[in-house]
Amino acid sequence: MIEKLKVKPTNRYRNNAKAIGIGNTFWDNSEHHGLAGIVADLQRGRLYTQEGHSFVNFSCCSYLDLDSHIQVIEGAITALRKFGVLDHCIPRTRVQIPALLELEASLSELFEAQVVSAISASVATSGILPLIASGHLTDDERPLMIFDKNCHVSMQQVKPICADETEIVTCSHHDLDFIEDQCKLYERVCYICDGSDSLGGYAPVKELTQLQECYGLYIYYDDSHSISAYGKRGVGYVRSHIDCLNDHTIITATLNKAFGASGAAILLGDRSRETLRIIERFAGAISYSQPMNIAAIGACLASADIHRTKELHTLQYKLQSKIALFDSLVPTAQAGSTFPIRLVPAADSEVITLGKLLFEAGYYVSPVFFPIVARGTAGLRVMMRTGQTDDDIRGLAQVIINNRLLSEVAK
Repeated sequence: MIEKLKVKPTNRYRNNAKAIGIGNTFWDNSEHHGLAGIVADLQRGRLYTQEGHSFVNFSCCSYLDLDSHIQVIEGAITALRKFGVLDHCIPRTRVQIPALLELEASLSELFEAQVVSAISASVATSGILPLIASGHLTDDERPLMIFDKNCHVSMQQVKPICADETEIVTCSHHDLDFIEDQCKLYERVCYICDGSDSLGGYAPVKELTQLQECYGLYIYYDDSHSISAYGKRGVGYVRSHIDCLNDHTIITATLNKAFGASGAAILLGDRSRETLRIIERFAGAISYSQPMNIAAIGACLASADIHRTKELHTLQYKLQSKIALFDSLVPTAQAGSTFPIRLVPAADSEVITLGKLLFEAGYYVSPVFFPIVARGTAGLRVMMRTGQTDDDIRGLAQVIINNRLLSEVAK
């Protein structure tokens, strides 16, 4: 009998066996202790499980609580009634309802950029990065693509696809010297990173812009965590630090988190009609029969209107007051930042137990562990929102202090 060959993976750009083998233990442990797979109803700012346990959510990305804003909800309902369909399932390259063009025009004016929509930031990234790799968005020349080591999984998972089109390397977190060295070696270079990352930090936009000016560096930012929560009219951290969005910069941002609706916006500089057609026709799922549905479009239009009013500034100010209050009570490495996420370090062996203690006290704070973060850097990710009361934050801080979660910080 002929012995059959076994496949030998290269694992050059991803390793599911390693990530799942290690990470799934933590997920199983989280679920076992009631910290994952929770089912709860939202009532007046608190969540209630079927067993009657109530808690405040400190792991929600809706930083301004616009997802429950009556104007956003009514916007979704109004759009459904106006257009009479939820999801007109056909590629936009063939037929599109005018609501989508209305939304993109509104977002383009709001963000001072040329905006293309998508159903999610992950879909946008999976469609745009391969077009960068093939040179279709970088002056018809394939660039060396530098992925930041800490960039979000939605970008990391596109590496194998991009590697079929061009050369791929990974650099240490915001390693400006490495990026500059590659710019000196390669005619075209594109750096892929988070503009605002999920563990509480901003990209060095000023320094990266200088590399653009000196070497023509292309940059792809995912700024999902700062859109709406940061900047005039909620344009986000990256857009706030770029005077004019050029054709060497692309910013992708979800419209789910602080924006409070659904979908994603791809912010471009002044791109030609031909380039926009390439994106619409060949950018992965963007070109499939999955445009944003009408309820999402209506919610986004309503949220965009709020962004043009003083109310947005009021919400941003309120969020900053919540962040400052937490910083005054619990020291973390992120203290003093405008970013609404704080990471309270904990040992890998203790982070689930500590998360359970907080949950039992009425506060849900998600434990983060490998592969969400590097091994040995586990912690509790605290996320502030405008809807949390000062008493909520003080109560959480007291439980953290009482359970000595600051031992690692003190070291």
